[in-house]
Amino acid sequence: MTDNHKRRFLPCGEEDRMSNLPESVISLILEWLPFRDAVRTSTLSKDWRYKWTTMTSLVLDEQFSKKVKRYGDFSHNGFIRSVNHFMILHSGPISKFSLHIPEMQLDIFQEINQWMVFLSRSGVRELVLTNSSRRYKLPSHLSSFSELRKLKLENFTFTPPLKFEGFPNLEDLFLKDIDFMPGSCGIQTNLPELRKLSLYSCTNVYNFKINAQKLESLVVETCPDAMFLRLLDSPCLTTVAIRNLKSTRDSVPVQRKNLAELLCNLPKIQCLIIDGLFFKLLSADNVPKWFPRPVDSLKHLSLHNFQHSDLDQLQGALSLLRNSPNLETLFMNYTKHRVRNYDAIDVGPAWDHLESPDCLDRTLKHLLNVEFETIEGSRSELLFIKLLLAHSPSLEKMTIQQSLTSDYSKKFKMMKNVMQYPRASIKVEVVYLDPES
Repeated sequence: MTDNHKRRFLPCGEEDRMSNLPESVISLILEWLPFRDAVRTSTLSKDWRYKWTTMTSLVLDEQFSKKVKRYGDFSHNGFIRSVNHFMILHSGPISKFSLHIPEMQLDIFQEINQWMVFLSRSGVRELVLTNSSRRYKLPSHLSSFSELRKLKLENFTFTPPLKFEGFPNLEDLFLKDIDFMPGSCGIQTNLPELRKLSLYSCTNVYNFKINAQKLESLVVETCPDAMFLRLLDSPCLTTVAIRNLKSTRDSVPVQRKNLAELLCNLPKIQCLIIDGLFFKLLSADNVPKWFPRPVDSLKHLSLHNFQHSDLDQLQGALSLLRNSPNLETLFMNYTKHRVRNYDAIDVGPAWDHLESPDCLDRTLKHLLNVEFETIEGSRSELLFIKLLLAHSPSLEKMTIQQSLTSDYSKKFKMMKNVMQYPRASIKVEVVYLDPES
């Protein structure tokens, strides 16, 4: 008799070593499994039949919904029946709940409400709701999740209840494709513990009034209107990223700020990532040469879709460099096809400004790393590179990634010019990157 054959007749207690593991280890194993696989462990033995029902993390994500469909459960009520089944059998607290609503014709708004009622009594600390179906209104019971620490919502409409005061313990809020309906206008959402806020492709943002005095990180991307400016008053902000800003609406009043006012109200700002259009809005109102006080905390600056030939943006960038004495890294990205009426811009004023003796009357003592992306090799870009090389005695590396539209002769001419520019740093390395390589 072979060893393999003998092993079949070992006593069950010796064979089932998994069941003898500590409960904490078993719980950890179940948490790492996809949720459907964790439920399937109930068929291992009687001891395993209900172990999954005490899992503190229920992740019914997109992978889960695909498996439901693959195994033939995606009938008219198959998805709802599956979710209801797991919720009814589950016992104990749920610290994390993640639900992906697949694309389907069935209106499950009432079911979502019922699931939220169930979860509101489970002490959920992390909630993820993503939606690939038609846009639903967020259930009102969501406001009763007082233990929430992290919340991610995608593709819903948001109209808070009249008595909604906010989430007292929420620290991380991620919102994507959320429409803040006009009914929420005037209702202030208090998030006293919020540290991180991310808004992606959200509409009617001006209707979402947030009070978050402890906010440290703010990311706003592809959101129409500039109504989120009020969020930039949070004194604890260390990271601000505003990208792909769309045009503002004149019909809604905006409290305009210039670059100096914005940054002087952010005493802890360390990383600023900003879109060229928004940067132009901040720089268009005669930005002062010197701010009321320097931005000593700023270490990392990224300017996306920046246009060196636009005098407003150029003066704003130089003013920011002049007033950021501890800046260490600078990233600049320029994409020509995103700029309207590029050929109609009068580049003369930008050239004159860059060639003036007092263009940048400040030594950038702490600047270590500079990166240019999609450089065309225009005169204004080259003058800006020349300016940085001449004013950065600690510069260690300058990376220049050329544009795909630049031909070989233009690239060679740019490299030749940059090599001849005087450099304040004797150790700076200039690296040229070809986007085609």
